[in-house]
Amino acid sequence: QVQLVESGGGLVQAGGSLRLSCAASGRTLYSMGWFRQGPSKEREFVAAISASGIFTYYGDSVKGRFTISRDNARNTVYLQMNSLKPEDAAVYYCAAKSGAAMGYRSDYEYDDWGQGTQVTVSS
Repeated sequence: QVQLVESGGGLVQAGGSLRLSCAASGRTLYSMGWFRQGPSKEREFVAAISASGIFTYYGDSVKGRFTISRDNARNTVYLQMNSLKPEDAAVYYCAAKSGAAMGYRSDYEYDDWGQGTQVTVSS
């Protein structure tokens, strides 16, 4: 089991930027993803990254604005969020899939989840 701890959420004005971090315990050979869930909304795929960091995947609503990356030496995955919009406000969760090389867009693929970090975007 992988333990995940997100950080970096907060309040930002529309058009601003935030960088979320997800620190993972255990081995680093797992795929990672970011998902979000806004009030009264279903959980939405945001981004994913392969175990090597070579392959990245993005949801259509964040493509071109968000960047996922990882530092395996630090066991940490990042989500750089630029040009934030009010509709990006949500609780953001990171997730890990052990023993997998590629990234995955579906939340059911992931084995372990963090507790979430709140992102609020003011208009």
